[in-house]
Amino acid sequence: MATITAYPVNNTPKASDLLLGTKVPTINSDENPITNNVTIASVAAFANTYNLGYTVYTALLTQAGTAAPVATILQNTTGGTLVWTRQSAGNYTVTASTALFTVNKTIVFGNQGNAAPIVDFKWNRASDTAITLSVGADVRLTNGSFEIRIYS
Repeated sequence: MATITAYPVNNTPKASDLLLGTKVPTINSDENPITNNVTIASVAAFANTYNLGYTVYTALLTQAGTAAPVATILQNTTGGTLVWTRQSAGNYTVTASTALFTVNKTIVFGNQGNAAPIVDFKWNRASDTAITLSVGADVRLTNGSFEIRIYS
């Protein structure tokens, strides 16, 4: 008889630890399900290559004085370089090095972070290479989350 042991509370699995997985047969095939062990590392590697159907630029934005926002980039799978500029008080543009922002396939999520006062966070796809952001005034972005998703 097999013995099943659970991870203790607050224990982090190691890359070499094993998970039990089952390969599901293709519909209308004569395959059988196959159950075997896979490593945590192999699952992580698969997750890092899995196509979610979009590329992403994710950053934390902070803006001070009359400077352009400073982006701490968390992830950029777009293949392009994005540069921030200040147009006027509270109005900023992020410009891509290539035409990334496909019409009807680009969406932006964001917030101002922990800056006060609470503001409207508005964005607009200005072109295939530019997205504008408006927060009403300067100094209203402090570690604000900003994410662009471009769907395929």
